[in-house]
Amino acid sequence: MKQRTILREVSISGTGVHTGEKVTLTMKPAPVDHGIVFRRIDLYGKPEIRPGVGSVTDLVRRYTIGSGHHKIHTVEHVLSALTGSRVDNVLIEVNGSETPILDGSAKHYANLVLQAEPIEQESDRKYFALDTPISVTEGNRSIIAIPYNGLKITCTHIDDRGSPPQHLSLEIDPENYLASVAPARSFVFYDEVEELLKMGLIRGGSLDSGIVIRGETMISKEPLRFEDELVRHKILDIIGDISHLGVALKAHIIAVRTGHRLNYELTKKLDQRLDQLSEGKGKPAPEAAAKVASTETYLDIRRVLDVLPHRYPFLMVDRVVSIKDGEELVAIKNVTINEPYFLGHYPGRPLMPAVLQIETMAQAAGILLLRHISSEGKVALFMSCDNVKFRQPVTPGDQLEIHVKINRIRARKIATASCQCEVAGKVVSSADVMFAIMDAPDES
Repeated sequence: MKQRTILREVSISGTGVHTGEKVTLTMKPAPVDHGIVFRRIDLYGKPEIRPGVGSVTDLVRRYTIGSGHHKIHTVEHVLSALTGSRVDNVLIEVNGSETPILDGSAKHYANLVLQAEPIEQESDRKYFALDTPISVTEGNRSIIAIPYNGLKITCTHIDDRGSPPQHLSLEIDPENYLASVAPARSFVFYDEVEELLKMGLIRGGSLDSGIVIRGETMISKEPLRFEDELVRHKILDIIGDISHLGVALKAHIIAVRTGHRLNYELTKKLDQRLDQLSEGKGKPAPEAAAKVASTETYLDIRRVLDVLPHRYPFLMVDRVVSIKDGEELVAIKNVTINEPYFLGHYPGRPLMPAVLQIETMAQAAGILLLRHISSEGKVALFMSCDNVKFRQPVTPGDQLEIHVKINRIRARKIATASCQCEVAGKVVSSADVMFAIMDAPDES
């Protein structure tokens, strides 16, 4: 895939949500390998500020970046729109210290990019294909990135003020981004407003630029754009925040109760891993999965490690106890207090995260699929899950018994399976999972 810039110059004007300044933002085409760069045209010398983990100066309710004494606030929605639209090279001129908040979403910025018309350039796009799981945990909040051939974000939004939890998993491409992510607006809780004003923030905020949540009531000037608009905006922010890597990321990001600061900590760790690989200090990516023989009906942990590329702390299958007719599988996951996620999920009441139960089912299903396809030089890549249900909590000391049944393999390209996890004979979670069947990488 080639790098992309925009064909023509485009502008948009509005108010900065925190400073209250009136400001105009202009996007201009840029050459290959230029990256995304902000230019403060209101300051002497028109200083330029390049997003990056080293340029972040403030993460209190916004992403502020700076170079020397020069700063620009609230860049996350602009960066999200450009990243979600797969634009790599653009110069952004701003005549103030903050980008316009507009309606609190990235919709107007994404539409501005479409108006500017993204075009391909001569050089190939640069990617960072994550090779090992990376995680950040803080209390009951966590964000994890795992290897994945593309960009996928699974996010759970939970708060302690009474609004119901929201959960969503999305493949991020320009079409999905424009339709399902960009329109989601910012939100603030009513009891936070006074404190934010005392801090000198949200001086330009209004119901035109976001949603105010009071108890179970959502207050805005228009109806909600999605029933789960809050978690969609969390995904929008993650996309903007990880853009500070400076290269396109291939990974599956799983986030629970995340925010700008946690997103930044993950981005820093990703940046460190990218540096290690660039300097040749990283371990090589795992080889293609080993074959599962048609005669095998039991796999101990050594065979599981042979078959799955996952490693600590993300290997979720301890043993396969039975494979029936190559269509059904039963596996075991022993849940112990030593699991690293119990440190923050939750202190005083450890619970296995729901997203990790989904991952457990997906890994077990992957083993069963490999019995069908590994002899053909194929691998199965987890694509999506549907009909997900969580029935009761999973705690340390439980033994998950994972049951998998293949429903369909279509044209040797797509496979679906039904999965459920049981503890002591009772179903605790279930999901239908889908995999893409692809050629295994050439080991040479």
